[in-house]
Formats: sequence, structure tokens, C-alpha cells
Amino acid sequence: MPASSSLPCRVGVVVEAPQHSGLLGALDYLSAMPLPPGTLVRVPLGRRVVSGIVWRGDGGVSAAGEAVAEQDLKAVIEVLEGLPPLPDAWRQLTQFASAYYQRSIGEMALMVLPPELRQLDAIQWGRRLKRLNKGLEKASGPAEAASATFATESERGDRALPVLTQQQAAALDQLAQPQDKPFLLWGSTGSGKTEVYLRQARRALDEGRQVLMMVPEINLTPQLEARVAERFAGRTIVSLHSGLTPAQRLRNWLMAHYGHADLILGTRLSVFTPLPRLGLIVVDEEHDPSYKQQDGARYSARDLAVYRARLEKVPVILGSATPSLESWYNALPEAEGGAGRYVRLAMPARVGDGDMPRVQVLDLSRTPKSPRGEAPPPLARELLDAIAQRIEQGEQSLVLLNRRGYAPVLHCSDCGWKSGCPHCSAWRVFHKVDRTLRCHHCGFTERVPRACPDCGNTDIQPVGRGTERLEEQLAEVLPQARLGRIDADVTRHKGALEERLADVHAGEVDVLVGTQMVAKGHDFRRITLVAAVNPDAALFASDFRAAERQFALLLQAAGRAGRDADVAGHSEMWVQTWHPMHPLYQALRRYDYADFAAQQLKEREMAGLPPYASLAMLRAEGKTQQAAQDFLSLAVAGVQDLAGELGGITLYPPVPTPVQRVANVERAQLMIESPSRPALQRFLGQCQQVWLDLAQKNRRSGLIRWAVDVDPLSI
Repeated sequence: MPASSSLPCRVGVVVEAPQHSGLLGALDYLSAMPLPPGTLVRVPLGRRVVSGIVWRGDGGVSAAGEAVAEQDLKAVIEVLEGLPPLPDAWRQLTQFASAYYQRSIGEMALMVLPPELRQLDAIQWGRRLKRLNKGLEKASGPAEAASATFATESERGDRALPVLTQQQAAALDQLAQPQDKPFLLWGSTGSGKTEVYLRQARRALDEGRQVLMMVPEINLTPQLEARVAERFAGRTIVSLHSGLTPAQRLRNWLMAHYGHADLILGTRLSVFTPLPRLGLIVVDEEHDPSYKQQDGARYSARDLAVYRARLEKVPVILGSATPSLESWYNALPEAEGGAGRYVRLAMPARVGDGDMPRVQVLDLSRTPKSPRGEAPPPLARELLDAIAQRIEQGEQSLVLLNRRGYAPVLHCSDCGWKSGCPHCSAWRVFHKVDRTLRCHHCGFTERVPRACPDCGNTDIQPVGRGTERLEEQLAEVLPQARLGRIDADVTRHKGALEERLADVHAGEVDVLVGTQMVAKGHDFRRITLVAAVNPDAALFASDFRAAERQFALLLQAAGRAGRDADVAGHSEMWVQTWHPMHPLYQALRRYDYADFAAQQLKEREMAGLPPYASLAMLRAEGKTQQAAQDFLSLAVAGVQDLAGELGGITLYPPVPTPVQRVANVERAQLMIESPSRPALQRFLGQCQQVWLDLAQKNRRSGLIRWAVDVDPLSI
């Protein structure tokens, strides 16, 4: 379409432009015909042709905030015909996320679309649409007809449905009541939360609606897929996560967008899936930090799910055995010191009235010391004996160590050399299986040196223990055991995780060694003993959320044991610790999450930390630490008066990040705090242009990039 000033229609289009580009809003273009908001188009941007989304069809002001003369506008080049416009609710959700998380609207809107869709021009899209239509047509049909078909399926399936427990039935009764608040389903591990999700999903499906079910990690998706497919035979179910090929992801997204998919199972990004018939959102394991994006647009999918449910007036269920303290606070009645914003549904008992594993807190200070010169055993003698007993009984054990690799660092005892990463302020981890030193931050990998690079000493030793070394040591002290390991190293290749999980479920593994990957979501029927090897590191961490995460990890891990009612009575959770009287372990012994949460909330309130305050981190990356901190210092100086005018805004001095250098880039940050979330949002919104101008002036000073992280997970 040639550019022409005679084209009648003026449209505002958002394009994928990063925050630092200064293109925060829509750009004006001319179109030969009216284009409804939400239409995908191809437009010129500088010397490139890029994908964009029509954000408004009535002209107006440009991204720069001023009207542009029509003769200065370029024309829309192509329109992706046959693709329904993205709905108003989707645009409102994206607009909110853009504003709240301080990103440009174009960056947010284009980022959440399937990558392949952003790369197709009109001709490629037309070809792809023809190929997709065959599959889409098979799944198409009026929602009412699909609902009628499913009613028959659900009636046939009722006979095979598990009998509800009293607490499940009570939860479902409350979910059936008209309610404009989110639901927090607080149920112990094994209490049957998934069954509640499925029953509530069936209600929505019977009404001809779509259901979005979210999980925190890809490795939990296949398990949920299998259960949902079994329950909802005859329904169209699609998955959305990064493990899919680009073509699969586009096809599944289109199925959802066209309204052909009934159930959508996805990870973090699926919260942005356009769904014309949305009727229910479920966020399983809502406490999991994986729901927070850690780079680019740092959004929280859990919080956006709550906002989307309110926007589209549908129920949302947040489920967890260990809710985030923010969600717990929101679900506490005001009379108990909470916010009263959520409805709490409690399911404290396991299905079948099975007991949670008995917690054994093992005091390492009272265990016999190893003879001088001998390495300590991987587990205390009592714990090894307990695992050996399980093996004799034909039962399985899970040993949890949340550190992969063979050892965290190699060390030379002669000169003190350690295996640091030359590109990061971090140690390179020793991986014995391929004899490499690998940085888990930047990925830099080298072969293990034959001798110390500094002094030539050939006796360089591993320090500490990772899952790889733990597996090797257990094989030495438990020669009769069949060992398996699940961590990010052994599950790197496609299908590897499924193979290893299948071995565990088939009973071909006696002792499973794993990281947090195996501590949540999995239904291991033969595991009767869980052991946490080195949990103390989180007790004294500087991160204020460390204790909350550790309690959640340990309680979730404990929930992997005794899930079969036949063995639940003698299942155990062992915790090896040098601090047995720590309040965290005492609360774990009682499985008293409410008491643990009350302690943590009291500490947070005294310290003025979330949920009693709102935080944001202004982060900068530079060629030098000085360049990063100089930008942050200038950023503070430029908005100090604004902070004073608004009141209640505290700006802390810039400091290096916990891992200061990654891939030869220096990183620094400063914290911004306010007791009022709206006040913090007003402040950040007014700071944007100041910081953009400042970054532009300092582009030659060594500054590489900067970003705002709203509601950070760590500080």
C-alpha cells in the first residue's frame, strides 16, 4: 500500500519498542479503510517493516504526545486478514500491565503474542492460515453445541468421578455462590485441590465457557494435561508454554483466540491468552516465584490473573498449601489484621484422612564427628538407616538438595585459588559427569584444569556438595539402592524428564535425588520418606523472602511422601539441621502454616516490608560498576523533589546487586519504597520521562540499560 496523504483513515498502532526507546504509546499511521482496535498489521518503522497492533482507530496524538500532520504520516503496509481483532478485554489487560510494570505498551502487547505470529507478513500468514484451517474447522462449532455434547460426556464420566471429601464439597459450595472476590484455596498437599479445580472447570464448561488453568513450571504441565484429558474426554484442550515448537504454540494460541479451545493449560505467559468465552481462571501453586517474569517486562502472572478475573467478571482460584504471604494477608479478615480482599477456602486434611509425614528434625551438632581426614557422610547415620529400611520394605525415598552440579566450587589448598567465573562475580560449578566448570549465570564453560592455574598444584578439590556428588556418595554408602537423579542438568533434553519420572512411578528407583524440581506437584505413590539435606542456608539470608520460600519448599517436599493411604501412616520427613530450634522448623514439625505466616507477617509489619508496603527496584547495567551507580545516583537526584511533593516515597542509595557482574556487565540497583501502592505508581509514572531523558544524555557514559522492577521478588 503506497503512502499517500489522501488515505482517509488515521489509526494509532503500537509496535514492539523497548522502554528506553521513548516510544511509550501508539504511533499514527494512515489506512485505506477503517481498522478496528486489536487488528494486527505490518507497518514501516524507520527502515524496517514491523508487526503492530491497531490500538485506536480515531487518530489522536502520537506516542510523543502531540498531533502529527497527516502529510507526515506513513501508511499501513499490510493487514493480517482472517485473524479476529484482539478483544477489548485483552487490550485493557495489556494496557494495565504496561502501566503498572512501567513498560512501553508496544513492548508489552507484542511480547505476549506468539513469536511466529509477530514474524509473519500477510502472504505468509495467508498460507499458514490455510494449513491451520483444517485443524481449526474440526474443532469449530457453536459453543452451545459443544456444551451440549460435553453434558453427555460429563454424565457418563460422573460414575468414575472420585467421591468428594466433606471439605472439597464445602469448597465447591462456596465457589458456587456469587462472589466478586478472588478465592484462595488453601489446602494441604494431597488434600485434593486439583479435584476442586476440575469440578469447578466443569461448571464453567457446561455453561459454554472457556477455562484457563495455570501452573508455574513446564514440567508440571504434562501431568495436569493427562488428568484433564482423562476427565474431559471430548473437549478441546490445548497447552501454552515455552516447551512447544513455534508452530505448536501458534496453533494452540489461535485455537484459544478463535474460541475453539475449551481448556487452556499454560505457564506464566498464558495469562495474556485472548479468550472470547472466558469463564474461570485457576492459578495452581500460586506462591511459586516462577509466576514472576525476571527479565524484560517483569510482570507477575498471578497478580495479572487476579486483575483479569475482575476485569472480565469471572471467578479466579489461587491454590496452594503454602500461600504467598501477600495472598494470605489478602485472605485474612480485617478483624484478624488482614485486608479481607480474598475469600479463603480451607482444606487442611488429606484425601482419605491420611496423615502428613511425621517430621524428624535431626540435630547435626549431636551426630558423631568423622575421623580427622575423612569426608563426612552425605547423610547422618540415623537417616541412612531409615532409608535402608525403606529399601528393604520395597518403598522409595526422596533426598532433596536444592543445588545442582557436583560441587559449588573447586579449591586449591596450596594457594587458595577457587574456580571463579572470569565474566561474573560468581563461582563456576564443578560438573563431574563431563569434567567441566560451568557458570550458572552466564553459561561460560571450560574443561576442569589438570592443575591449579595459579600455582600448578595437581591436588585441587571440590568444596561443598551438589546433587551430582550427593548421588555418587549415596551410591557408595547404599550399594543395594537403585538411585535416580532429577535436576536441570539431567533433564535438559526433550523427553528426559518424562523418562526419569516414569522410572520413579514404575518403582525402578529406590532413592531419588533431586532439586526443587521434584518437590512440588508430582504424585509419587511409593515414596514414604523425604529428606532435606542442607536447608539451613536460607535461614540467615539477606533476602526477606528467603524464609517464606524455604518453608514452602520443605512443606511441598514433605507432601511428596505418604500420598498413598496404605503407606501414609508411617511416612516421614527428615530435616538435617544445625539449628533444630529455629521457628521455621518448629512450625514445619506441626505443619502449622498459619502460625508461620503470622510470625512472618509480624516481622514484615515491623520492618515496613510487603504486604505492608510497596516496593520497586530501579536497576542499571553498565560497562563499569561506577557507570551503573552514577546513573542511579543521578536518577535519584532528578526525582528527589517529586518524591517530596508526593510524600511517603523513600529512595535508598544505589548498591551493587547480590551477583554484581554477569557476562562482563556490571549491575547495580536502588530500592524505592512507599506505604501506598497508588502513590508509588504515581511516582513511577511521573519518573519515566525524567529517567528516559537522563539515560539518553548518559548513553556514552558506559550505561548499557536500565529498568524498573515493580513488586520485586528479591532485594
